[in-house]
Amino acid sequence: MAAEEIGELRDAPNSERGRSSGARTGNILLVLLVAFAVVAAAVGLMLVGRANAGPYILGLLAVLAMVGVFALFALSAGMLRFSNESASHPVLKAAADESADGLLITDRNGRVTYTNSAYRALVETADERDVRTIDQVFIGDPDVSEVVYRMLKGAHEGRHVQEEIRVIGLKGAAARWLRLRAQPLGGAGGDTYTMWTISDVTRERERHEGIFQELQYAIDYLDHAPAGFFSVDGHGAINYLNATLAAWLDYDLAQVGSGGLRLSDIVSGEGAALLTTLSGAPGEVRTEMLDLDFKTRGGRTVPVRLYHKVGFNADGTPGPSRTLVINRARGGVDDAQRAAEVRFSRFFNNTPMAIATVDKGGKIARSNAMFAHMFEGLPKEGADSRSIFSVVTERDRAGLEAAIKSAAEGQSDIAPVDAGLTGAGERFGRFYVSAVEEEERDGETAIVYVLETTGQRSLEKQFAQSQKMQAVGQLAGGIAHDFNNVLNAIILAADFLLTAHKPTDPSFQDIMQIKQNANRAASLVRHLLAFSRRQTLRPQVLDLGEALSDLGMLLKRLLGERVELDVKHFRDLWPVKVDVSQLEQVIINLAVNARDAMPDGGKLTVRTANVTAAEAGQLAYKGMPAADYVLIEVADTGTGIAPEIMDKIFEPFFSTKEVGKGTGLGLSTVYGIVKQTGGFIYPESEVGRGTTFRIFLPRYVPGAAEAAEVTPQVESPGIAGVIGAIDEKAAVAADLTGQGTILLVEDEQGLRALNARGLASRGYHVLEAGNGIEAIEVFNRQSGKVDIVVSDVVMPEMDGPTLLKELRQINPALKFIFVSGYAEDAFGKNKPEGQYDFLPKPFTLKQLVAAVKDTMAS
Repeated sequence: MAAEEIGELRDAPNSERGRSSGARTGNILLVLLVAFAVVAAAVGLMLVGRANAGPYILGLLAVLAMVGVFALFALSAGMLRFSNESASHPVLKAAADESADGLLITDRNGRVTYTNSAYRALVETADERDVRTIDQVFIGDPDVSEVVYRMLKGAHEGRHVQEEIRVIGLKGAAARWLRLRAQPLGGAGGDTYTMWTISDVTRERERHEGIFQELQYAIDYLDHAPAGFFSVDGHGAINYLNATLAAWLDYDLAQVGSGGLRLSDIVSGEGAALLTTLSGAPGEVRTEMLDLDFKTRGGRTVPVRLYHKVGFNADGTPGPSRTLVINRARGGVDDAQRAAEVRFSRFFNNTPMAIATVDKGGKIARSNAMFAHMFEGLPKEGADSRSIFSVVTERDRAGLEAAIKSAAEGQSDIAPVDAGLTGAGERFGRFYVSAVEEEERDGETAIVYVLETTGQRSLEKQFAQSQKMQAVGQLAGGIAHDFNNVLNAIILAADFLLTAHKPTDPSFQDIMQIKQNANRAASLVRHLLAFSRRQTLRPQVLDLGEALSDLGMLLKRLLGERVELDVKHFRDLWPVKVDVSQLEQVIINLAVNARDAMPDGGKLTVRTANVTAAEAGQLAYKGMPAADYVLIEVADTGTGIAPEIMDKIFEPFFSTKEVGKGTGLGLSTVYGIVKQTGGFIYPESEVGRGTTFRIFLPRYVPGAAEAAEVTPQVESPGIAGVIGAIDEKAAVAADLTGQGTILLVEDEQGLRALNARGLASRGYHVLEAGNGIEAIEVFNRQSGKVDIVVSDVVMPEMDGPTLLKELRQINPALKFIFVSGYAEDAFGKNKPEGQYDFLPKPFTLKQLVAAVKDTMAS
């Protein structure tokens, strides 16, 4: 019964209240009778007299008090009630009384205000005044009492609650199921009530249990039927697998029911693609018959025939499917032709090569599982748009069209066609086309075999790139040592000439030009070594935020006033281990390229951030494993890079600038430095919108081995080597004079003489040696009284690292500086041990004496 109807029972209209006037008249007569009795008692007491009225008055008051106490007790116990006007509407009261469901209404204090006959019959109470509430009826059953308490609490909270309970029976009755509902009701004057509805649902539950039992029988029969059966959703996950098929495939049915099994786990090869890549009209239901191979959990093959029934969603994608499986190995095929057909179907679908038959227009008639897997987005067989040409990029279709045309004309020995494949990412394939014999055509003119060559092409590209890098590296390494020695001699000679000439001398500018050109030549050699990853790095642990902040002023000078620089640092940036000067060179090269790409001005943004392993895995950059990285992002708003040259930007000597305005080594140097540091770099560009370079450097995590490793302290030309010899005259003059004995070891006599002359001019006593053996002899003649050794790395008879080892055996505290134009080979074969400093060639006289003084002072 609705709450509104119960409300009408509780709050009937005034027009209907006259029907209960008899009850109200009885109440008024009772009040008048009591009042008359009290007046009569008062008159009698007056007649008795004041002197004798005391005992009578006390007696009367006692009687009235006892009546009042008993009235209050009867009212609280429910034995005495006031007149109830809630059931004054005859129609609603009749409907509630005749309802098949038991109805009970209680007030906020739990007192019964209304019950119908069905409720009274349910609790077996004939007297309406002796009706018990729900909690009183089931007080002997703790489980039911808990349910009732929970429902009562929910009703008091303003919720409609419903529960089904099983009761053993009232007064010996059979067990039955009851449905209890409790809902709050609002009354007049702000009173709140709770309406309980009780329904006997025993027969309904018995009917449901019978249906469930029949369904269980059907499932049990399906599980143990002589054929396999499984169901798959649209994403390839198996929803159901019967016991027969599970037994064929050696799976435990309990484990299969826990989820996680996919279609690819039970179908051998790429056969699953034939079942998951279907497409059809919205609402269409299709049944396919396929001969495939299933695989057991142990990998054994089970040949089967499938009757695959699938319905398609509104967007044409396949929905859940149901598949009947017949085990061909147990089917006992006697017909030889039928057995041969099954064997061919298995061979056709399980071959690792994609195969399709086409007509002369390229329309696909049949295809195997590998073809369906390779071209998942292709429409299903029979569709008008199912063309072999749709799987090939437009620029390569002409070659495949010509090959199919040749097959249609009956030609043999058709050359394979290499073409790009459509779909996500860059893919390639090789197409082999052969003609179909005339009597076998049936509309098919050619058989197309496809092998994907994406991996092969990638390997060929990587191999060509590695060969190019190796050739450049061998060239750079071969000339770096001797060439840098020559440049070092030129630079030192220029330094001596500059000290002897004043800036006002006519020859001063010519000498400066010689030195600047020598520095440019040295910079080219460093670029080549950086690209080929053969330069000697001096890594150290640093905070990228601080390093880039120190670089900010130089970047603003390089970019000019028309380009805005915005540097955004990530808080709590992880440390990295890199060569500071090489990192500066990377940022400067990218900034200079960005400036040139913004001739009319723009904005350059340099941003840093931490990238967790999970985030790196989601980026899915090719070749970059999932690990913790520190990101440096350099983005400009320039002209962008055309897609056709994006793959060439890191090649050496490739440049889009005019002749004379670039060497083509800027980005190749960046690539080499990042790779040699162990990082990754990925460009993204859009023509007219700008370019973004993202550099991922491995997060430095200190370990025991690295903690014990000593990183050499090195003087380096740093940024000056990249942008040329600038600001030397503006540098603050420092005191570079000193005292001490220096053993200078250099196999180039002319360079050794210049170095010795420069050091001697600063106050040092210099001992010279042409190689390691001579250096040991000089050292012994001095009885080991040498303050510092400055030695070349690559020398005849004995190289620098071996010399360091020999001299440290005599004097373990001996200080050592290595100088070299190309020390990668020497350090790779014979890495020096202990503390040492390194100064790369070519260097200036000021850099040499500064390195000596700093090392002696350390």
